[in-house]
Amino acid sequence: MTDTALTAPDIVTFGCRLNAYESEVMRAHAAEAGLGNALVFNTCAVTKEAVRQAEQAIRKARRAHPGRRIIVTGCAAQTEPERFAGMAEVDHVIGNGEKLMLESLKALAVPGGPRVAVNDIMSVRETASHLIAGFGGRVRAYVEVQNGCDHRCTFCIIPYGRGPSRSVPAGEVVSRIRGMVETGNQEIVLTGVDITAYGADLPGDMTLGKLVQKVLKLVPELPRLRLSSIDSIEADPALMEAIASEPRLMPHVHVSLQAGHDLTLKRMKRRHRRADVIAFAEQVRRARPDVVLGADLIAGFPTETEEMFQGSLDIVEDCGLTYLHVFPYSARTGTPAARMPQMPGNVIHERAKRLRAVGEAALGRFHACEIGATRRVLVESQGLARTPQFAEVTVDPSMTLGSFADVRITGRSGARLTGAVAA
Repeated sequence: MTDTALTAPDIVTFGCRLNAYESEVMRAHAAEAGLGNALVFNTCAVTKEAVRQAEQAIRKARRAHPGRRIIVTGCAAQTEPERFAGMAEVDHVIGNGEKLMLESLKALAVPGGPRVAVNDIMSVRETASHLIAGFGGRVRAYVEVQNGCDHRCTFCIIPYGRGPSRSVPAGEVVSRIRGMVETGNQEIVLTGVDITAYGADLPGDMTLGKLVQKVLKLVPELPRLRLSSIDSIEADPALMEAIASEPRLMPHVHVSLQAGHDLTLKRMKRRHRRADVIAFAEQVRRARPDVVLGADLIAGFPTETEEMFQGSLDIVEDCGLTYLHVFPYSARTGTPAARMPQMPGNVIHERAKRLRAVGEAALGRFHACEIGATRRVLVESQGLARTPQFAEVTVDPSMTLGSFADVRITGRSGARLTGAVAA
């Protein structure tokens, strides 16, 4: 990067796919607003470490580029605006509601623009149509269909950074996906903060399952559709029907589980219990025998005993989980869990390590069972394809980007499978 004017700003993105998605919207709007020479930091608030990393990156950027304007936004800017406003390196702090509004960005481009513009995210009631522009590669792309969250899990700061749940109308989702398929995307991932809450704020009786069925019916040329993380307790009958009957809906379900012991789940204020998730896993497998399940799990939640943690270890096998996203618990100021008795840091990280090891073993067992099978893969990048079950497969680098092929799984290399085109 240099200090000369740019067509579009440099954006440093922290955290989730949704943040990365929104950075692309900001990039276009900031360029139109005349902020091409800005450095934009789109922050994450999930953990204290994510906030610390953002602060560190901002200080480093200021030293490297003393003449450029630094704008901080994202979930951490929304929940802790004073923290970033207090940094001498920062020129402007804007909230999650403001970052996607062209007029808000234009206000920063003129002399005397507001240093801090962070409004009440809870007052946001609509998801602007521009949010459903696709993000991702030329082959596989993400479409945001929902934002915000109405639940109040005791460990989570995200509702205060994202605001209430709000959905993009189904017709707009279908229109955008149709356009993306026409430009070459072979796989679409529906994403959001709490996508199983989709439709509750829309007129009529819309649900995530009904949206999935509508997309597959109205965009018959779409080869593959996936879902990001879902809340299993919110899975509606239409979604279960789609999982069972729609071959273009990929057999990979990732659930927001968080813990495997009922007392921990109760203290987290989750709406499911251990038996609910196990029953959901069994129901999904009956409906779709080739399905692969993944889950988010937190290690070291406040008051977690060894017995309670063992429940999280055990649920990996009890649910037949393959892909784990493991998070060491991180206290977030303003959440109820931050006021509970905390576990020692070394215990949290040791438990996270053990949980990851169980996840790696589960993935290894899945990979071992795949060897010798023939899978229909989608080539996502040079030498890399993906199976319907979301497994990465190293393939011949000469295979055409965006093409489908039947590949025989020949082995495993690290976290990936290896394969060769079936004869």
